[in-house]
Amino acid sequence: MSTNKMIKNTIHENFIQFLQQKEQYENRLSSSFIEELRKIIEIESTLNITELHTIACIGEQEPINVTSIAETMNLSKGNTSKITNKLLKAGWVRKAQLNDNKKEVYFRLTAAGKRLFAIHDEFHIKEQERMNEFLERYSDSELDFIKRLFGDLADFYH
Repeated sequence: MSTNKMIKNTIHENFIQFLQQKEQYENRLSSSFIEELRKIIEIESTLNITELHTIACIGEQEPINVTSIAETMNLSKGNTSKITNKLLKAGWVRKAQLNDNKKEVYFRLTAAGKRLFAIHDEFHIKEQERMNEFLERYSDSELDFIKRLFGDLADFYH
């Protein structure tokens, strides 16, 4: 086997290991994050990460309808409807209508939803800072390559 082929195989193995470790990290992180949320805002309903990110999507773009949430989050409209209904029943979001379109239903965050959104946003800021600290070890040219690599990987899996 050529050296080039061996390097490519090692890259693939490292990539698979990275994905597995990232998944485990995210599972630990999401569990501890949800547990912290329960302590801070005393939530009684269970929330999963997709529901939490739906709250974040609504908070970032409110008012927003099911179609736009689905497109933004790359989910089906049916799944998005189920999620928004659960969030509505739990009191995280409320329905709204725009003055010029009484037919279309839009979602906005309730006061509790806004509080959850702020906590989630703070969490993402901390994770961004953590990533920035990690990336400090690389030169500008290496960062350019990493940026290109992850952009290409996103296109590859799209």
